[in-house]
Amino acid sequence: MSLRSARSVLLLLCFAFTAAAHRTFPSLNHLKPRAGDAAQGRAVAELLERLLGSRSADFLVVVNGSLSNDSTDVCELRSNRNNQVVATGSSGVAVTSGIYNYLKYFCNCHVSWSGDQLDLPRPLPRITGVLRISTQHRFRYYQNVCTFSYSSVWWDWPRWEREIDWMALNGINLPLAFTGQEALWQEVYRALGLNQTEIEEFFSGPTFLAWNRMGNVFRFGGPLPQSWHINQLYLQFKILERMRSLGMIPVLPAFSGNIPKGILGLYPKASVTRLGPWSHFNCSFSCSYILDPRDPLFRQIGSLYLSEVVKRFGTDHIYNTDTFNEMTPPSSDPTYLSAVSRSIFASMTAVDPEAIWLMQGWLFFSDATFWQPAQIQALLHGVPIGRMIVLDLFAETEPIFSYTESFYGQPFIWCMLQNFGGNSGFFGTVESINSGPFQALKFPNSTLVGVGMTPEGIEQNPVMFELMSELAWRKEPVNLAKWASLYALRRYGSTEDNLTAAWRLLFASVYNCTVPHYRNHNHSPLVRRPSFHMNTGRWYDPADLLKAWKLIMEVAPSHMSKETFRYDLVDVTRQVLQVLVTLFYQEIADAFRNHHLPELLTAGGVLVYDLLPELNRLLNSDVNFLLGTWLERARSLGLDEKEADLYDMNARNQLTLWGPSGEILDYASKEWGGLMEDYYAQRWGLFVQTLVECLNSGRPFKQDAFDQLVSQVEKGFIYNGRKYPTKPLGDTYEIAHRIFLKYYPQALKRL
Repeated sequence: MSLRSARSVLLLLCFAFTAAAHRTFPSLNHLKPRAGDAAQGRAVAELLERLLGSRSADFLVVVNGSLSNDSTDVCELRSNRNNQVVATGSSGVAVTSGIYNYLKYFCNCHVSWSGDQLDLPRPLPRITGVLRISTQHRFRYYQNVCTFSYSSVWWDWPRWEREIDWMALNGINLPLAFTGQEALWQEVYRALGLNQTEIEEFFSGPTFLAWNRMGNVFRFGGPLPQSWHINQLYLQFKILERMRSLGMIPVLPAFSGNIPKGILGLYPKASVTRLGPWSHFNCSFSCSYILDPRDPLFRQIGSLYLSEVVKRFGTDHIYNTDTFNEMTPPSSDPTYLSAVSRSIFASMTAVDPEAIWLMQGWLFFSDATFWQPAQIQALLHGVPIGRMIVLDLFAETEPIFSYTESFYGQPFIWCMLQNFGGNSGFFGTVESINSGPFQALKFPNSTLVGVGMTPEGIEQNPVMFELMSELAWRKEPVNLAKWASLYALRRYGSTEDNLTAAWRLLFASVYNCTVPHYRNHNHSPLVRRPSFHMNTGRWYDPADLLKAWKLIMEVAPSHMSKETFRYDLVDVTRQVLQVLVTLFYQEIADAFRNHHLPELLTAGGVLVYDLLPELNRLLNSDVNFLLGTWLERARSLGLDEKEADLYDMNARNQLTLWGPSGEILDYASKEWGGLMEDYYAQRWGLFVQTLVECLNSGRPFKQDAFDQLVSQVEKGFIYNGRKYPTKPLGDTYEIAHRIFLKYYPQALKRL
């Protein structure tokens, strides 16, 4: 597809539109950028310089907050006599996302976690007249409370800076800003009278802080060093300054009622409930203490904390806290639930009379038996209408608004969750996200105020996040086949037919899960502890994946200079091998059940001694798939060897055992070089070896005995002390081509 035809498609798709009629909330009107127009304009100019270097001079930026009269963002672009693009927008985010839309559809450019494609034409393509890009969504939300543990836990400032740039380019104006909150909690707990030991026994380690904050776990992976608090505070100050300078409205943390055990000694008469175990943990690290929001102490602690938050971080008047996250309340009485939310909100307004409570709606899905209409309505109506925003967190699969009458009048944000645990693996619900937000707008008496992206983990499936963010600026669903073709064009800067055909195939299959209630968690046998009860189901025809792989391999030699292409070549090949692991597993299982030792040895030998080592070599050839990078970032935050070892344990444990004894085993699975070799392949090797021994001796396979044996392999990985590559090894094309020649014919036969 040519540049000219791509621009024609843009005009046909027509970004500019009149906002749909839906309920507005004057109580949200004070949620506005803190930075002035000039400051936002400077921040956008600096972002463009980071992104485009000297070519940033081809853009003139103007921020004019009065350009929009209804609190929704708009950007107008035109070409001037000097072949510059003049972008005038209602906020820094509006200007940045408007320019990115121009870069995508006029210049065929692309920015993602997995690389950029920024070959700008010279001179820039001219805009005829004025291109007006606007959104009907007041808010474009980003992040999940879990993302801070699964993805950004080890980030330094350059990585945060890059992410905030990405947010602005993709139109995000309401990001979660949760970094550094433990440093403030430490000060509050000290002020209340807790000693350092009591504080350290409460905070979990860095990769488990998300669940410590929500009252699910405590202490495990800790204690947090003081250097951690200092480093995170430093980052939070920079994060907030940059977000606000671009016109974003950061969401800050508030108190949910989760308290350290030491509070009981200081306030023995306080009304505190000790919860039961969470997610297979025992009470050594779980069974948290929850302060009753109706107790006067709740308001005292909540106000103390929020005062510290506002004092240190400033405020944009919107706060997140999630009570009862994956925890059943002690009473289903609607009167009690209304009193709870009323008290939580009162602890906010005691400090900030203009407070807005942002709440994840996950609890209504995760404990649907408890949260019946009366209970949901009671919790929501404990807060004045318009003073709470609910994130419909998993709306692409389980929309809550549709059976709660738009959250019984409270404003909500339609969200794409997309990913659990930061899992590797292709997944998407393109049809659902392409229609869902527009259906939510048309819902009777809709209280929709925005759209959002709430992945538990990021840095995977970048195509889904680009599509979702773009839909916030659309007046109607896109033509998915056409959009996929244009995505291939700008991701690689190539009009190669093979690449557009490959992406159309992927969009129609692996990225189009339509199985009802399918939870996007990678259940592939590859990343699960081996057993005879493994999930081998798929929502797509793997023949389509094979066709896409072949199309990409055919043109690979001429595209290897593009980082985006190399990433996708690795990712598509990885997905094919993931499917093949399932096929080999089925052959191994069938051979064992039928007592066919030769077939077992053949299938097991190929899997353990060729396929998995080849996959490890492939993953090690690309910087985006290295375990060593994750571990190096973790260790680099330690001031001494003791701290580095603590962070290393956290980093390894979360990816594997997720708990001291595999309480949430393999939930945060990653298909990374190093992890494939020393963790997954070791488990599969032990499984095949055990089955061979069982056949040779005539003994039955016993899962419990194998689990005890393999758990030693899993725990051994966490403490093996091995350092893994942090730079790519080998030639990606040579490795992928060798894998293709060996396994494509086999895949054709087996699928």
